[in-house]
Amino acid sequence: MRRTKSDELFKMAKECMPGGVSSPVRAFKAVGLDPLFIKRGQGARIYDVDDNEFIDYVASFGPLILGHSHPEVIKAVKEAAENGTSYGAPSEKELELAQMICSAIPSIEKVRFVNSGTEATMSAIRLARAWTGRNKIVKFEGCYHGHADSFLIKAGSGLLTSGVPNSAGVLEDYAKNTLVARYNDLGSVERLFKEEGRDIAAVIVEPIAGNMGLVLPDPDFLKGLRRITEYSGSLLIFDEVITGFRICYGGFQNFANVTPDLTTLGKIIGGGLPVGAYGGRKEIMSRVAPEGDVYQAGTLSGNPLAMAAGAATLKVLQDRDWYDRLEVVTYMLANRLKNVFEDHGLFYTINRIGSMFTIFFTESEVNTYEDVVKCDTAQYAVFYRKLLEEGVYFPPSQFEVCFVSCAHEMEDIEKTVEAVSRALDKVQQGGE
Repeated sequence: MRRTKSDELFKMAKECMPGGVSSPVRAFKAVGLDPLFIKRGQGARIYDVDDNEFIDYVASFGPLILGHSHPEVIKAVKEAAENGTSYGAPSEKELELAQMICSAIPSIEKVRFVNSGTEATMSAIRLARAWTGRNKIVKFEGCYHGHADSFLIKAGSGLLTSGVPNSAGVLEDYAKNTLVARYNDLGSVERLFKEEGRDIAAVIVEPIAGNMGLVLPDPDFLKGLRRITEYSGSLLIFDEVITGFRICYGGFQNFANVTPDLTTLGKIIGGGLPVGAYGGRKEIMSRVAPEGDVYQAGTLSGNPLAMAAGAATLKVLQDRDWYDRLEVVTYMLANRLKNVFEDHGLFYTINRIGSMFTIFFTESEVNTYEDVVKCDTAQYAVFYRKLLEEGVYFPPSQFEVCFVSCAHEMEDIEKTVEAVSRALDKVQQGGE
């Protein structure tokens, strides 16, 4: 695999960017490599600056459910750009996307656009505190809700990848107002409410944990959170930045039949451009300025390029057959991969739902944060390096999720299975 240009660019990038990257996981440290610099993406494939070709299962960490450079999305962005890239004023596409989201997710009666998932969750927490008049929030070990101070306590994603439980620079006042429970453990939530319930403004949760690898909720977990928060007068916030429009057309809440008070979105609703959103019941959202007293603003919020890309993406996904196809293709891939691992006599667990999956290098089931941290990250790193050489691009961390897109064909699945088999052969033969 050629790396000359990527290595040269990375050397230069480290001179002017912290770690040479704009987001920590991209540095490839967890897999013992320097990052590849990507030149272009098309369909289910990406191409780096050294002209290496890869079947892509990162999909920009989730937004590209249609695949790279989908013609309808590119057309929409080009048309929007020709009319101007930002107005600092409302636009028709902004209204169109808002209406599509409210129609698809019944719990969202009003929605506010921002520029990232971090902004969405940060704003939702501020709103919850204002609505309830309380200070504390409950989050879960291994769940990542962006890099706002309130969330950098036993978080997932890049923090879990690097083994950092929190971040320098987070004030103790923020940390003491963030209570941490265990995902899939209602008892841990009940104990926190017994001790601090009168001052808990909200529980925020990824309905499917996607930032410590893919961890599915137990059957009664989300319904239990709804029961506990309703009884205590706290709000339930679903962070659907990853799961929104990924499992079905709408939120995972539609699928799980649990109604949160507030929902945060991102990724897919921007079609590959920077975006975030939060929404919920009208009476709660009416507290947001300029209607109410909870201030939040953003120069590029609702910018016409992201709104156009998001609306184009959702229009394609309104043909629900795409979700059936994604389910079938990903199911086939996961089961074929299970056979490959079994044939090699290796310990593994594959968690999957819809078009999301994670291969955990562990001999036990993975249902909790405690299960996740027992995984063999060194073995994953070796596997990752061998798989990359075979032309398949997985997330550069054991604790991220693989995504299948509408652009993945059966040919891609076959090639991926063969590549994984060859990579495992190399792993078993030893060497780095």
